[in-house]
Amino acid sequence: MATRELFKSRLGFILIAAGCAVGIGNVWRFPYIVGQYGGAYFVLMYVFFLLAFGVPLVSVELALGRASRASVAKLYDKLEPAGTHWHLNKWWQIAGNYILMSFYGIITGWMLYYFFQFATGSIPAHLTKDAATENFANLLASPTALFCYMVAVVAFSFMVVVLGVEKGVERYTKPLMILLLALLVFMAIRSCTLSGFKEGVAFYLKPNLEHIKDNFGEAVWAAMGQAFFTLSTGMGGIAIFGSYMSDKNRLLNESMFIVLIDTMVAILSGFVIFPACFTYGIAPDAGPNLLFVAMTMVFSNMHFGAFWGALFFIFMLIAAVSTLIAVFENIIAANLELFNVTRKKAVIINFVVVLILAIFPVLGFNVLDNVHLIGSNTSITDFSDFLISNNILPIGSIVFVLFVTSNKGMTWKRYVEEANKGVGFLLSPKLFFYYRYVLTTVIAILLIVGYYTVFNRS
Repeated sequence: MATRELFKSRLGFILIAAGCAVGIGNVWRFPYIVGQYGGAYFVLMYVFFLLAFGVPLVSVELALGRASRASVAKLYDKLEPAGTHWHLNKWWQIAGNYILMSFYGIITGWMLYYFFQFATGSIPAHLTKDAATENFANLLASPTALFCYMVAVVAFSFMVVVLGVEKGVERYTKPLMILLLALLVFMAIRSCTLSGFKEGVAFYLKPNLEHIKDNFGEAVWAAMGQAFFTLSTGMGGIAIFGSYMSDKNRLLNESMFIVLIDTMVAILSGFVIFPACFTYGIAPDAGPNLLFVAMTMVFSNMHFGAFWGALFFIFMLIAAVSTLIAVFENIIAANLELFNVTRKKAVIINFVVVLILAIFPVLGFNVLDNVHLIGSNTSITDFSDFLISNNILPIGSIVFVLFVTSNKGMTWKRYVEEANKGVGFLLSPKLFFYYRYVLTTVIAILLIVGYYTVFNRS
């Protein structure tokens, strides 16, 4: 049996694992809900929930990966006692990775489209809201354009993965993540020179007790939900990188570094977006409108707008591609373990599979835009996102925690021993009750609230 590849450096592991967590949700969703739910107060709640829930969940996945030296396809098989059936969970968790890739590649393709639009000067100066909205609508209305841009980013990601862990994933993702962080810091510093900087930062981070008083329960749930789902735990995406890490450092340390980078990207993104919006009199909006309508208008009104727009969307592209590479590595590792094929063959087959799976989400924006699976205003992509965010991620997180705390699973003793290998902060064995009952209960409540929200809205 071939020796399993390991990351060449600790920095490579941390940046790549963080890249799995960092995505477009960090850039548009987090800043907006911070401003909506009390500014700095929301940030404090978010950080609390990250430390209380996010760090433990990341450490659980890392422990499962490192202890088994396997992906989600085999980690249960290697760690479960004989006669138990935890390994049956791998099938729906692996399926979750495919569902995610069926639409995330399309959204990543949007970043590439807008990067080219700005880089080639195709976005005119002083773009109106109607024109920016029409531009985005025209992109969604074209199955050919959507599919071609999606193919480009998926092909690049698979080209990285085919080279292996050290020569591909680590060699390319590490500099991409460093570039992402450098671009983000540069653009955030540049925002300090904008006339709307103070107003934008006040909207974003000024402590607002009125928002907290009026929406306290909603703000708490929003902070808790963002903390859980920004890290993408529950499908094995973090576990696969745990399987490639060394035993030199304890898992609480590594988990906190991953959470720190993810949080830094989210918080700094607001310093890029809101000063620009307030400088040019454009109301910040949630969802795709913030990125592809509002921000397009912002950059079209700036001096050297083509340069700043291209820079912003290359940053967004890198954030999205880092997630693609991470999830594709999880998929390929699972295929290698399940079917005993070469990495090259697994990449070729899965490249075709992902393209086929993406056809329905692509058509869901145009030809099949009348198909609504969970409500009158939802698309096929919305349904796919519902399956991931409201089902597979939370349920998968519960299963992982139950697995490491069950005497008929990995067992709490073995998890603690794995987490405490190397140097760094020790994980206390006394946290068993917290993991077993508090963590799982909170996630279950979030799951129920998520269902209520989705179907009540529908």
